[in-house]
Amino acid sequence: MASQPPFNGNGRVLEPLSGPQHFVPPTARELRAQAVQRLQAGLFGLAAIVLIVGLANIINDRARLSEAANPAPPSAMEAKDGSEAKADPLADAGVVPATKAEETPAAAAPGGPAN
Repeated sequence: MASQPPFNGNGRVLEPLSGPQHFVPPTARELRAQAVQRLQAGLFGLAAIVLIVGLANIINDRARLSEAANPAPPSAMEAKDGSEAKADPLADAGVVPATKAEETPAAAAPGGPAN
């Protein structure tokens, strides 16, 4: 309480400070507590890194297994015959006009349908 003067462990009233306080070195108990706290923080950090790397490894393995089970179809650039032109996804979606005119079914078969 603010109205009572501070007491030391012997029941005596502490005298007010007459000069500047000087550095008091930490006790052995305080040094040990600081070392334990640093050790705990370091071990927690290492455990977090190990868990993150393990999770990334699991995700990478699952992706590799999934890709091996379902191989991707060859893209237009990997076509061996070269007859397929490069696809323009923006033109396919209708965002931009096509760069070359596409053949209409009437122009492809001028003689009409074959019976």
